[in-house]
Amino acid sequence: MIPFVALGGDNTPLHFLHANGYPPNCYGPLLKRFATKHQILGMLLRPLWPNSNPSEVRDWHPFSQDLLRLFDERRIDSAVGVGHSIGAIVTLRAAINQPARFRALVLLDPVLFPRSFILVWDLFRTIGRGYRFHPLIKGALRRRRDFDDLDTVFKGYRKRPIFRYISDEHLRVLIDGLTEPKTGGGFKLAYSPEWEARVYATGIWRDWDLWTAIPRLEIPTLIIRGAETDTFWKSTARLVMQKNPKIKIVTLEHSTHLLPLEKPDEVYEIIESFLGTRTIQ
Repeated sequence: MIPFVALGGDNTPLHFLHANGYPPNCYGPLLKRFATKHQILGMLLRPLWPNSNPSEVRDWHPFSQDLLRLFDERRIDSAVGVGHSIGAIVTLRAAINQPARFRALVLLDPVLFPRSFILVWDLFRTIGRGYRFHPLIKGALRRRRDFDDLDTVFKGYRKRPIFRYISDEHLRVLIDGLTEPKTGGGFKLAYSPEWEARVYATGIWRDWDLWTAIPRLEIPTLIIRGAETDTFWKSTARLVMQKNPKIKIVTLEHSTHLLPLEKPDEVYEIIESFLGTRTIQ
C-alpha cells in the first residue's frame, strides 16, 4: 500500500503532493484552508516511506506511478491535483499519463526547465558529474540532522535568507513538519538528507516528455510561481504559455520557490478563485 496522509475535509477530493525535503505537515496553514472545501489527501514521496532505499530511484517517473497506484488503492476516480516543486512535476506527469483522473491541476513553482537546460544536465549526469555540479546537493548532505530542541532550530532558521518571507508563526509550523522526536529525547530531520540529495540528482534529465505533452494538455491547469524564484523561471513561464495558451500562470510578488509556505493564504485564494471560475469545486 502506498503511504499517505489524510488531512480532513469533504466534498471534492484534492490531492496535495509535497516538495523534496518538506513533508506534508510543513504545509499545515495551506492544507487547513483547503480542508474547508475539499477532502484532502497527500501521498508521501518515497523518502518518507519506511526502509526506502535511495539507490532504487534513477529518475522521477516512479513517483508518478506511485501516485496513480494510490488513486487506484483509494478508489479516487477524479481529483484536483496540487503539487509543489517535485510534487508539481510528479502530479503533472501522472495527469499526462491518465488525464481522466484529474479535474484540474495546480502546479506550485514546478521544477520545470527548458529543453536546453535538460540537455546540459543530462551531459553532467552522463559524465558522472551530477552530484558535483548540482547547486543543492552539497548543502543537503551537510544539513544538520539532530537537534536538542526546536527553539534553537527556530533561532537558526530565522536568520536564513531562504526563509525571509515566512512569518514566525509559519516558520514554527515548518520546523515542526521538518522534524520528529528521537528516542531518548531531542529531535531529528524527518526527511533523510541522503534521500533529498538523491531526488535532486535524479530529476530533470528525463523531463523531455513533459514538453512534448504540454501543448496537448486539456486539463484546466494553473501554475503559480514566485516572483523571486530560482526554479520556475520567467522565460520558462513564457515558453509554457507559447506552447499552451490555455494554461494560466500567476506570479506572486515577494515570494520565492517556497511560496506555499510563505504565503499560504494568498496561494489558497488564487487556487480557489481558479477552481471556482471553472466550476470544478
